[in-house]
Amino acid sequence: MQSAYRVNEIFYSLQGEGCHAGTPAVFVRLSGCNLRCPFCDTDHSAATPMTADEILAAAAAHPARHVVFTGGEPALQLDEALLSAFRRAGYYIQVETNGTFPLPVALIDWVTCSPKFEFTEPRLPLRLERIDELKVVYDTTNRMELYAPGSPHLPVAPAHHTLQPCDTGDPTRNAAITSAAIAYCLAHPRWRLSLQTHKLLAIP
Repeated sequence: MQSAYRVNEIFYSLQGEGCHAGTPAVFVRLSGCNLRCPFCDTDHSAATPMTADEILAAAAAHPARHVVFTGGEPALQLDEALLSAFRRAGYYIQVETNGTFPLPVALIDWVTCSPKFEFTEPRLPLRLERIDELKVVYDTTNRMELYAPGSPHLPVAPAHHTLQPCDTGDPTRNAAITSAAIAYCLAHPRWRLSLQTHKLLAIP
C-alpha cells in the first residue's frame, strides 16, 4: 500500500521566479512548513491525502513534463518513492526548499534553496548536499555576508545566486526594496535579480 502525502494544491502555470522563470510547469504544493516567515504569501495548512500515483496522475493531466515540488516546506514529506515515480515518468524535477532538511538530491534535477536565516530564531543550518540555485528573499535588512562564498552557513557552493525583492504588500515599500535589490546586483554581479513574474502577470 502506498503512503499518503498531504497535498495543498496541484496546478499548472509558468514558473514565476528564479532561473527557470517563464518555464511551463506543474506545481505540486505539499502542506506544512517548519518556519513561520513574516512575509509568507502562501496558505499551506490545508491538505488532501494523495498517494504518489494520484499525484502523478493529476500532474500528467497537463502537457508539461517539468514538475516543481514546493510548499510550505516540501522536504517535510518529499521522499524517494514520490520522486522516483516522477523520475520514471520522465519528468524534470525541481524542488523549492528552505534547505533545513536533507533531500535525495540524486533524484532531483534542480534544487532551489531559499534560506530564511534572518527570519528564523534560532538560525537553522542548511542540510543539503547540492544547491543549484540560491534564492534570497531581499528586504534590505538582509545580512548578505551569510550568503557569501565560503560562508560557514552554506554547506556547498551554489551554482547560481538570485536575489528576489520581498513582497511586503506595500507598493511604496516594494518599489524601494526592488530598487535596492537592483543596486545590490549591479554592485555584486554574482547575483541575478529574480522577480515574481507570476504576480506581475496575475497568474497562479
